[in-house]
Amino acid sequence: MRRRWYRGVGLVPALFLASGSALAVECTSNVLNTGTVTVCRVDLLHEQLQLFWRDDTGQPYRQFSALHDALAKDGKTLIFAMNGGMYQPDLSPVGLFVSNERELVPLNRHTGPGNFSQQPNGVFLVDGQGARVLTTDEYGQEKPKPFLATQSGPMLVHQGELTTSPVMNPNSQSRRIRNGVCAPSPSTVVFVISESPVTFHEFAVYFRESLGCREALYLDGSISSLYAPHLSQADNWSNMGPIIGVVRLGTGTPK
Repeated sequence: MRRRWYRGVGLVPALFLASGSALAVECTSNVLNTGTVTVCRVDLLHEQLQLFWRDDTGQPYRQFSALHDALAKDGKTLIFAMNGGMYQPDLSPVGLFVSNERELVPLNRHTGPGNFSQQPNGVFLVDGQGARVLTTDEYGQEKPKPFLATQSGPMLVHQGELTTSPVMNPNSQSRRIRNGVCAPSPSTVVFVISESPVTFHEFAVYFRESLGCREALYLDGSISSLYAPHLSQADNWSNMGPIIGVVRLGTGTPK
């Protein structure tokens, strides 16, 4: 049975993780076929995304709770987080991982079986141009200098079209809890996690048709996890490698 660190009751049309004049992280629940998805928008004009993997001792955080506690010791509050890319059995990133402008794992150009290596795969990054999703080939050709970057696969949407790798077959019956990311503008990042199992194709259609994303990247499935205090949700059913989140100075529950 899947476990959550804590979980509220019911779904509401909209819940906000940040208050004040700027709603910098906004989460909403929307319908996807017969299930629901949670959609979280991060306003980069008011909040800064960060990528996490290992703590000060070099050990993976593994869980939102460990990251939350480590940040609290530094006088910071985790206000939103999600698993941020695929990882090896030792929880190290499978592909490119850049945090605080430091490349800790290089771009992975492997092509083959497995979700990560389905082509096109891609990279979510934030650099001087803002938030973007590029294919792995585009990233390799452009060689940007990102503040943060995480590689995963497959791409769900590329140049406004659904991608066509084998896992994207509209007749597939492979359903999982899945999460992904897109950047509809340089200052806006949208994270989506399904609350019930969906196919790759269904998930991709949601990004393109409901969110209007021209580029969207799959982050992972089955282990997909969300930390959203104002949804009373902090999933803890699987250890994670990369974690992407929003952090603020000061401790306490964000209001």
